[in-house]
Amino acid sequence: MEMTDDEAERERLLGKLTLREKVRLLTGATTWRTRAEPALGLREMVLSDGPAGVRGQSWDERDPSLLLPSASALGALWDERLVERLGGLLAAEARRKEVDVVLAPTLNLHRTPLGGRHFECFSEDPELTGRTGAALVRGIQAHGVAATAKHYVANDSETDRLTVDVRVSERVLREVYLAPFEAAVEAGVRVVMAGYNGVNGSTMNASPLLTDPLKREWGFDGLVVSDWGALRDGDPAARAGLDLAMPGPDSPWGAALVRAVEDGRVPPAAVDDKVRRLLTLAAACGALGDPPADAAARSGADDAAGTGARAEAPGDAVRRGPAGAGAAGLPRGAAEAFDHARTLNGSRAHGGAEAGVASEGEAEAGVVPEGDAGAGVEGGIASEGEAEAGVASEAEAQAEVSPEAKAGAGVEPAVVPEAEAEVEAGVAPAAEPGGAPGAGSRVGAVSDLGGAAPDHFRGRPVPYTRADATADAATPARRAAAAGGGAGTEVEAEDGAGAGDDDRDARALLRRAVAASAVLLHNRYVLPLDPGRLRTVAVIGAHAALPRTQGGGSAGVFPRQVVTPLDGIRAALGGGTRVVHVPGPSTDAPPPPLAPDLCADPTTDTPGVRLRLLDAAGSELYSEHRLSGRQLEPPELPGALTVEITALLLPGTSGPWTIGVGGFGRMSVTVDERVLLDGEFARETDDPAVVHVNPPVHCVRVPLTAGRAVRVTARRELAPGTGRATVVTAAPPRPDDRAALAEAAVAARHADAAIVVVGTTEHGESEGYDRTDLGLGGRQDDLVRAVTAANPNAVVVVNSGGPVELPWRAQAGAVLLTWFPGQEGGAGLADVLLGRAEPGGRLPTTWAAALADAPVTRTGPVDGRLGYDEGLHIGYRAWARHHRTPAYWFGHGLGYTTWAYEALDVPDDLVAGESFTVRIGLRNTGGRPGREVVQVYLAGPPGPLERPERWLAGYTAVHAAPGERTTAEVWIPCRALRHWEEESHAWRTRPGPYRVLAGRSAGSLPLTAVTLVRASG
Repeated sequence: MEMTDDEAERERLLGKLTLREKVRLLTGATTWRTRAEPALGLREMVLSDGPAGVRGQSWDERDPSLLLPSASALGALWDERLVERLGGLLAAEARRKEVDVVLAPTLNLHRTPLGGRHFECFSEDPELTGRTGAALVRGIQAHGVAATAKHYVANDSETDRLTVDVRVSERVLREVYLAPFEAAVEAGVRVVMAGYNGVNGSTMNASPLLTDPLKREWGFDGLVVSDWGALRDGDPAARAGLDLAMPGPDSPWGAALVRAVEDGRVPPAAVDDKVRRLLTLAAACGALGDPPADAAARSGADDAAGTGARAEAPGDAVRRGPAGAGAAGLPRGAAEAFDHARTLNGSRAHGGAEAGVASEGEAEAGVVPEGDAGAGVEGGIASEGEAEAGVASEAEAQAEVSPEAKAGAGVEPAVVPEAEAEVEAGVAPAAEPGGAPGAGSRVGAVSDLGGAAPDHFRGRPVPYTRADATADAATPARRAAAAGGGAGTEVEAEDGAGAGDDDRDARALLRRAVAASAVLLHNRYVLPLDPGRLRTVAVIGAHAALPRTQGGGSAGVFPRQVVTPLDGIRAALGGGTRVVHVPGPSTDAPPPPLAPDLCADPTTDTPGVRLRLLDAAGSELYSEHRLSGRQLEPPELPGALTVEITALLLPGTSGPWTIGVGGFGRMSVTVDERVLLDGEFARETDDPAVVHVNPPVHCVRVPLTAGRAVRVTARRELAPGTGRATVVTAAPPRPDDRAALAEAAVAARHADAAIVVVGTTEHGESEGYDRTDLGLGGRQDDLVRAVTAANPNAVVVVNSGGPVELPWRAQAGAVLLTWFPGQEGGAGLADVLLGRAEPGGRLPTTWAAALADAPVTRTGPVDGRLGYDEGLHIGYRAWARHHRTPAYWFGHGLGYTTWAYEALDVPDDLVAGESFTVRIGLRNTGGRPGREVVQVYLAGPPGPLERPERWLAGYTAVHAAPGERTTAEVWIPCRALRHWEEESHAWRTRPGPYRVLAGRSAGSLPLTAVTLVRASG
């Protein structure tokens, strides 16, 4: 086949490189960047975690991101057009943060309800996962940003994930676990990430599955990247299909790979293929073009620095996009979303600054996204020029900035609280994943430091305290602003909404996604609530004020703002309804990191903490103001031995407070100079999510008095192999459970409506470990029982990323699942509760009434091996095979109207290899317009071939007015009929009669027909 002009150009560029230059490109320059080769016009490419947001190159709470609903929520949409639009939003965020490759989507499956990373995966079904993932890929890649299909393959649980060897048959791999990745390749995904795990005796980085089926059979022409730190065996991976080792600057390749090629252990063609793929990706991302005139001189400087950093040169400041990038020809919806969001907070040129503030993370190589497997590989320090690029001068940082200028930069002007207010109202999660501004937060300039030690990042924005946010909520307009804007409201100019139409459109899209993904599990005609009849509403539960907006682990971002359920409900109801919040008993959540609403920097007396680096003698090497006690990437400085975080803790209640420090090695905690903890805490795992993102926290209790500030100082020594993450936490006294339950019951009894919000905690759903049960934690089940006993019409809102047991579900007036809803969760929830939007979600995974009922629960390997002994039968397939009835079937979800399924039309017969269309007639039998997700399943002909009892073959959504009839047309691809034959290593379609079943879930299929499949030829 004749080469295209682009392919010929790639070959020409490849021919200019020596072996060493080629190999150099195959390991990252830093944790997040690939290496540049200026002689080719190849700049560095930036990769970033991204399933629920694009974090960028650093874990820095001062560099926030848009936070989307979790992947499990996207799986609940059953709406590819909306998923594409959300992909466009991720692409806009990537462009804003100068990211070329977004590490999303995650295409692993909900094999067992105990999977710790459920929230990051779409569903239990390969068809739904494949279609949803492909839509996200299309949405991201429509704008010159590459998507990444991960974690290839069978990386479906967290227990021993770095070393587990999954044993699974060839047929099951093909029909279940590889299928979503095949769909992503068909959608044109540009990057595939190989997982940590092994499959059938070979680590995924050296697996033959990277070659076949991925590259040869499917024709994947993109790049295969390792999970971070997953490459352990250099030669086998080099001979296999792995193309890029991350992170850098070190990996098992480098000089060792050069020797392997020279010694004949790795063929030169294998290296050429890897570089060719890297160049192809660079061209697609706009990272490959004509080299600047002084490229050769700068190339040597980059090599000497060992960073591979992109050189700063006139004309190279603005990132180049691919030829023809723009809205024309993009998938419907994706271009629209990108155009609305691409200028969010302004487009920043490389080396520039937003609102006079540079991100520390841009000055330093970050640590571990998907993880660095404990290999001790931490990204190198950026050059001094990079470190200072874009940092505002002290004079600029303290200069007066007009509200208009701040608005244009996406920075909201400070607002002085109008009145004192109780902290309880308007509480937002201060630290998820750590110290992000809460709902309705504003930012203002950091005050002058006077004679304090140098603060290298003066002028950083500081969020409002929760009390400030509460005071702002005193007026309906401001309350609406804090909640994301109520229906028909505009944010007041003084509130600094400032990012303009793009920001409003982005938030509106996220708010819509919350409602569209919310699954109404149960409803005794309680929802929607009638606002006109509500004088008093009781909002109950700790999660109402401190919700989980995202799951734990490497995918976390710092949201720009968070609308809590409490905020959203208050804003939507306005001043005419009294909203009472009762937190209820403890959820047994881990103590949260210090946040600006709870503490002050003792040096500046501004909300936040003081971060210092000390040498062996205890002398200060570095000092800066930060907003959170969760510091995952303290700066790396020569001679630094100790990380110190100090804060003035401002207790709001008296009693025994829980203070903790997280990390590894020698750590201590002092309160007012009194040593409360001092010890050596060894690292007990190599899992990067634990070492670098969620290190264990060691706690002490200390009696504190409300209103009396204490000085809390936590220190951890830096030792090789222990990472840098340092976390300081604080939690108020645990409430008396009995009194808290009684208070909740009283509030529910005397309210016109009671809404109780329950959910999981960091203990339950996070990267790095699987769940051990499906309980909510703490006394949350008792809370629901107490509330529903007092008010049988109580609405229970479930805030979790995956299945939980709901033993009280029959006693609730309604049960609504909101997943981890992202930053606009409270606003979208209020829309659903008050009937402004219909709950559009359908379950992407089956929910058991009790863990003991679930057919597939094993996550732990035995002797290093995890057998997928259930074969094809996971999720609803396993429930059907074992003739068990779950609490809620895959595909279940109610709306605010009812439907009658009346007719099913299928072809009488068809030839194997043909696709076909199923038509379903249905009628809206309720009193409201509505949307229904119509699902079609197949059941194979009788015979010896093992097949699931039924499997999802297709779906679509219809809309109809009350009383209206409509016809759903569901296209069934020919692949839905086929199976993998291991003897011939090929796809086959078995002739015979296939049952076609249609309905609203895997357990509610009222219509059945038969089509006869005839052999081809």
